[in-house]
Amino acid sequence: MTIQSKLLGASALALALSALGAQADTIRFWTTEEQPDRLAKQQAMAEEFEAATGTEVEVIPVTESDLGTRATAAFAAGDLPDVIYHTLQYALPWAEAGILDTEAASEVIEDLGVDTFAPGALAMAAYEGETASVPVDGWTQMIVYRKDLFDEAGLEAPTSYAAVEAALEALHNPPEMYGFVAATKVDENFMSQVLEHVFLANGVTPVGPDGFAPLDEAKTIEVLEFYKAIAEASPPGDLYWDQSRSLYFSGNAAMIIWSPFILDELAGLRDSAPPTITDDPTSAELASKTGVVTTFSGPSNPDGAAWGDIRYFGITNDADTDAAMEFVKFSVDQGYGQTLSIAPEGKFPVRAGTMDEPNKFKDLWATLPVGVDRKAPLGDLYEASMIDEIVGGLDVAQRWGVEEGQLALASKMINSQVINRVVRQYIDGEIDAAAAVAEMNDELSKIE
Repeated sequence: MTIQSKLLGASALALALSALGAQADTIRFWTTEEQPDRLAKQQAMAEEFEAATGTEVEVIPVTESDLGTRATAAFAAGDLPDVIYHTLQYALPWAEAGILDTEAASEVIEDLGVDTFAPGALAMAAYEGETASVPVDGWTQMIVYRKDLFDEAGLEAPTSYAAVEAALEALHNPPEMYGFVAATKVDENFMSQVLEHVFLANGVTPVGPDGFAPLDEAKTIEVLEFYKAIAEASPPGDLYWDQSRSLYFSGNAAMIIWSPFILDELAGLRDSAPPTITDDPTSAELASKTGVVTTFSGPSNPDGAAWGDIRYFGITNDADTDAAMEFVKFSVDQGYGQTLSIAPEGKFPVRAGTMDEPNKFKDLWATLPVGVDRKAPLGDLYEASMIDEIVGGLDVAQRWGVEEGQLALASKMINSQVINRVVRQYIDGEIDAAAAVAEMNDELSKIE
C-alpha cells in the first residue's frame, strides 16, 4: 500500500468520526483545473469526501479566464458556489468585495495549524488580521543550473547576483556554453515574469501602500547592471522560454530561469520537449546534473526573495459554511495527496506537514509521479536537498503589490511591458542606467 493510499484510507475514518452529522446534502466547488485527467482526480477526491461525511461535492469546471466575471455575476445573483479554487489575484479583491468569508478561511487555517502553512502563502492572502482564502498549492520560479559544472569549477550555487556573475566569468564560453539565457523578448510575458523575480531579489518594487512608488535609483541600477551582465552572457536575439529551455536541454547553457514545469521534461518524461544533451531523449542524465535555486538575492536585499504563484480555496459568503470548511480541510489535510497529485510538478505543497508530522506532505509529494509520456516520482529524479529547496521557496514567496495591497496596479504595470521595453533599451546600449530608471518611473507613474 502506498503512503498516499494509507493517508486516504485513514482519512475516511477520521472524517466519519468528526462529521457524523453531515452539514449539507450537496456543496458546489468551482475549479479552474478543467483538463479531463485533472477533473477526474478532483472528482475522485470529492467522492472520498462524500463517503466520509455524507456531503456530496459537485465539481464544476470553470475556465480560468472566465473566473472573475463568473464570480462577480454569481455574487450579484446571490448564487456563489460554496468553494472556489482561485489564483492569488482574486484573494484580496474578493475579500474586499464581500465574496469571500475570510473568517471561515482563517478558522480552517487555525484548526489545521498556522505554523504548518508556508509563511509566504499566508502573507500573500493576509486581509485585515485574517487570511482571505486557504492556501492550497503553489510554485516558485527557479534558477536552473548545471550543478555538475558548478561543482567542477568550485563555484557556489547561484543564490545571489554575485554568485551568478562569478559563474558567468567561469563558465561562459560561447557557442559551446553560454553562461545564461536571459529573457529579452519584450512582448513575451516570460520576460515580465523573469524581470519581476530579478527586481524582487534586490528589494525593488514600483508600488507602495498608496499606489505607484518611484523605483529606488541606486537599487534599480544594480538590477539593470546585473540583467545586462546575464544578457551579455546570452545568445543574441529576442529570447524567451523556448530558447532558454532548448539551449539548456542541449547542454549549451549553464543557467536559465524557468518554472518548475521543466522538472519532468528535464528527466526525459515528455516526448514533446526532450533533453538533447545525450542521444537518448528519455534519459534522466541532465536531471541528475541539475540544481535549482528558488530564493535569490541582490546586493541591497541580502535576504532575497522567491517569485511565487500561489493558488487558494476560497470559502464564499453564500456557502454552507460548515460543510465548505470541512471540504477545504479535507482537501489540504487527509486528502492532500490527491490534491497535489493533480500536477505535482506545478503544485508544491504549501503545507509541508502537520503539527505532529512536520514533513508529512513534503515527503508524500516527492513520491507522486510526474511526467506525460513516462511517469516517475520527483523524489526518484532529484536529491532530497533539491526537494527541500523547491518547497522551501514558498516560505518567502513574494509578488509585487501583494504586501502593499496594490496587486491590481502592479499587475497593470507588468502587463504594460514598460519595464521590459526600457530594460531592453538599456541592455542594447540605447540609454544609460540613470536614464532607464527615470524613463521607467515616468511611464509607470501614468498607469492607474
